[in-house]
Amino acid sequence: MAGEIPITLAVEDELSEHLLRALLAQTNRNYLVGAVYGKRGNNFLKQRLQAFNNAAKGSAYFCLTDLDSLPCAPALIEEWFDCDISDYDKRRHPNLIFRIAVREAEAWVMADRERFADFLGVSKQLIPQQTEESPDPKALLLQIASKSRRRDLREDIVPQPGENRKQGPNYNGSLGQFVQEYWRADTASLSSASLAKTWHTLKTFHPIYKAAH
Repeated sequence: MAGEIPITLAVEDELSEHLLRALLAQTNRNYLVGAVYGKRGNNFLKQRLQAFNNAAKGSAYFCLTDLDSLPCAPALIEEWFDCDISDYDKRRHPNLIFRIAVREAEAWVMADRERFADFLGVSKQLIPQQTEESPDPKALLLQIASKSRRRDLREDIVPQPGENRKQGPNYNGSLGQFVQEYWRADTASLSSASLAKTWHTLKTFHPIYKAAH
């Protein structure tokens, strides 16, 4: 199809993949998702970042990672790209979209506050107006989900007392369903600055390829 933008994804986990697919679809542009790398945590992405950057010379790549406990996005960029932030634009190929969820992808999920509250059956007031200001978005999401009026969602998302796990048995499945079916990128962008930046980039991105000689 004319105007297609083939793009490869590199993500920390399954939830991040759900978010990127929803973002790409909601731009109403002809993004065509190919391979999806990662879903093995941020170290996997960090170790392969240079390979993704090199591969971006021939096709668009989108790499999404979480800020986690680092102080700010520039600090992560300097560490991962091994350069001063002033040299970042020269080090990163233009076809590599590199974005950082502050502080975790869960902040982006919760940022559509009205829809997420409706999905769980909780008060919207439980969700911060600026979700990325939470120091631990995943912990906050689990706390909110534990108050859900839907027993199935509580059991899917929240680990049971005494269980040796960080999340419920269908955490990614339930949140993925929400993201794919109900989540609105434009609305969510109002409650997350890092998401808003990503949303703007995806609506305006055009890969650059050098003509063969």
